[in-house]
Amino acid sequence: VQLQAFGGGLVQAGGSLRLSCAASGRTFSNYGMGWFRQAPGKVREFVAGIRASGSSTYYADSVRGRFTISRDNAKSTVYLQMNSLKPEDTAVYYCAATRYVGAQTTTRLYDYWGQGTLVTVSS
Repeated sequence: VQLQAFGGGLVQAGGSLRLSCAASGRTFSNYGMGWFRQAPGKVREFVAGIRASGSSTYYADSVRGRFTISRDNAKSTVYLQMNSLKPEDTAVYYCAATRYVGAQTTTRLYDYWGQGTLVTVSS
């Protein structure tokens, strides 16, 4: 699976951004999808995930209630709607695909990764 993330940018605190991740190469609907982020000097961390069917979503505590993950299997695309952004949300955001069933929150269980898109939230 080839993944391409886009939609990052500079936004003021309290603002919103929508990230998209387009997939190609394999059957998108066979894979669970996740969003991770990595801030400078920090390890990559889980943000949100969605199961292959789209029937279930799960979030890191730090973003629950502010971020929403969704997918359109017909378009082979996963989205991350980010609202009420905070400066601590500043990071490079990566989309990833996993063949494992269930709520996967660890990087090692994801098989394919996009190139990342930078989100900067100013205070």
